[in-house]
Amino acid sequence: MTQRLYYHDSFLYDFDAEVRSVIETPRPALILDRTAFYPTSGGQIHDTGWITSGNSDTKLRVTEVADTEDGQVIHYLEAPVKDVQPGSPVHGEIDATRRRDHMQQHSAQHVVSAAFVRLFNMPTVSFHMADDYCSIDLDTPSLTQDQIESAERLANDIVFENRPVDIRFVTRDEAAGLGLRKLPPAEWDQLRLIDIRGFDLSACGGTHVAHTGQIAGVLLRKFEKVRQGYRVEFVAGQRAVITARRDFSTLTETAALFSSHIYDVPQQVRKSLDEIKSLRKQREQSQEDLAAAQAATLLAETPETNGRKIIVRTFSDRELAYIKLLAQKLTRQSPAAIALLATESPQPALVFAQSSGQPYDMSMLLKQTITPLGGRGGGSKDLAQGGVSHSSGLASAITAAAQTLASI
Repeated sequence: MTQRLYYHDSFLYDFDAEVRSVIETPRPALILDRTAFYPTSGGQIHDTGWITSGNSDTKLRVTEVADTEDGQVIHYLEAPVKDVQPGSPVHGEIDATRRRDHMQQHSAQHVVSAAFVRLFNMPTVSFHMADDYCSIDLDTPSLTQDQIESAERLANDIVFENRPVDIRFVTRDEAAGLGLRKLPPAEWDQLRLIDIRGFDLSACGGTHVAHTGQIAGVLLRKFEKVRQGYRVEFVAGQRAVITARRDFSTLTETAALFSSHIYDVPQQVRKSLDEIKSLRKQREQSQEDLAAAQAATLLAETPETNGRKIIVRTFSDRELAYIKLLAQKLTRQSPAAIALLATESPQPALVFAQSSGQPYDMSMLLKQTITPLGGRGGGSKDLAQGGVSHSSGLASAITAAAQTLASI
């Protein structure tokens, strides 16, 4: 079993060890007798860094660290292992920036989770740490913005008080009487406790700060309903600074587009959305009026053939929605209209329609017309539509469709 040095000192970034196993396939990796590298577990992602061979000064990049089923810690490497054998001395070096970030995020999670319990009796059921954000899932049927802000204030109060964060080891029986926020599964005989002095006591194997002040600050960003309750996304420490800077830059740029102050952006966005809705309604009404007028003109200028008016038109730049609307206007304004319409742009498409009671099958006619063009479509007896990848041959295709109808 690998001796885990990070259990006792999360600020240990360098260590010496001896190689126990060298793994070549399927991924190059090393197992050491002792390590300060943290493996992915408990919601916290793994450390990265380097392992240097004491025999040859070969520096190996550690890209991932994981637990094995037999209690070992396996260090996956970027490149195949050379000049390293079981028994070889090595020196490990943790990526300190990444480790410090993980300590800030994981310690912040303990503080935030405890804040939700203390204020609202909302226990955390899971924790997830990603590369740029963290989240906890709360076991609660409801969660409000006011509760989010209250938990954030309490969490930051604990950070500013710079409370000690102690590590101690106890048996499971001892832990049962200590008032842990959450007692872990029964298979653990000895527990490692993270004690945020006077605020939270939890069993945890992760890396943590020595004082809450080292978290630097906590920002709760968004929350959403999930199957098991509510998910709260947060960032802490340098991540919070980076996130706040990105948010501020985005808000400043958006405010400049509206020529307003950043605090007026929500009001400006609502105003713009209202204007867009109004313009959309006006456009839809204009489309309706235009289609009705164009339908009347087309019907007036199209002569009857065998008691029917077959309107054939190919438009160079009309949307499918418009030619479909036009087809509907044509077949409703006349009891004997057949519309064979196509558009070449922005996306080549066809719409075939007939007035109710006419004897043809528009869906079948469309498929016969569109299949040779490599297109697809369908619909009902009275209205069908489809699309093709290019406009070549579109006009002649619907002309041929009209000739087919005339011959029936």
